[in-house]
Amino acid sequence: MANASRQAAWEFWGTELKRRREDAGLTQEALGGMVFVSGGYIGQFEQAIRKPQLDVAIRIDGVLQTDGFFERMWRRLIGASPFESYFAAVAELEVLATRICEFESVLVPGLLQTPAYTREVMLSAAPFAPDEELDEKVSARMERAKIFKGPAKPEYWAIVHETALRIPVGGAARMAEQLDHVAALVRSRQAVVQVIPYAQGAHAVMSHSMKLMEFADAPPTVYTEGLFWGQLLDDPTLVKQATATYDLLRAAALSPEASLSLIESAAESYRST
Repeated sequence: MANASRQAAWEFWGTELKRRREDAGLTQEALGGMVFVSGGYIGQFEQAIRKPQLDVAIRIDGVLQTDGFFERMWRRLIGASPFESYFAAVAELEVLATRICEFESVLVPGLLQTPAYTREVMLSAAPFAPDEELDEKVSARMERAKIFKGPAKPEYWAIVHETALRIPVGGAARMAEQLDHVAALVRSRQAVVQVIPYAQGAHAVMSHSMKLMEFADAPPTVYTEGLFWGQLLDDPTLVKQATATYDLLRAAALSPEASLSLIESAAESYRST
């Protein structure tokens, strides 16, 4: 399903939510309270600004007695996404974010990856996948990176461990290309990237990944991911805790200037291999 048609389907989802909510005589605030989200969230669902999580869609069906309509549509729309089900909502939110801060311990963050790097990472996880499936996933990741080119591009900050620079994904030539790409994004002021060096030792997040997103008209979120799972959370207490953890990562990292020097030095080392 193309992006435009998927967005149109989400708009239909929102229109139906508004119609059935009003038929039930409920305000946005009333329905929100019954499904454990704010009334503002219900309004954003109805306008297709934000997409609900599955548990919210299921609770909406229960309150409005819609016989699973909103759950079934949710599953169909998420199933049409090129992303894993647990990441699809995150990809939708990246486009709306005014600020994105993320941390990766062993990989270059997806938004900073080159096609060749992405393909190698995906191929290593699915060595028997057909080329067309890999092509679709690589294209989807590159599509996400277009947020750097749009008029409403977010303020983007990434912290990576030095390990991400030293694992030769795809070989020396491809790693040199990948690190050159990161350096170019930094030098063009599209991203701030910091590196936690090996010498730092222990740091606040020794595994997993973290993505914090802020929005102009909605509460911030935090997304964390492990093997075959991911969690998108907007609980204020958890987001505050994640933000404090990210501050610790930032304090443990090299300065942006020193980090850029390390990235460019690593790229040169790959070219000399």
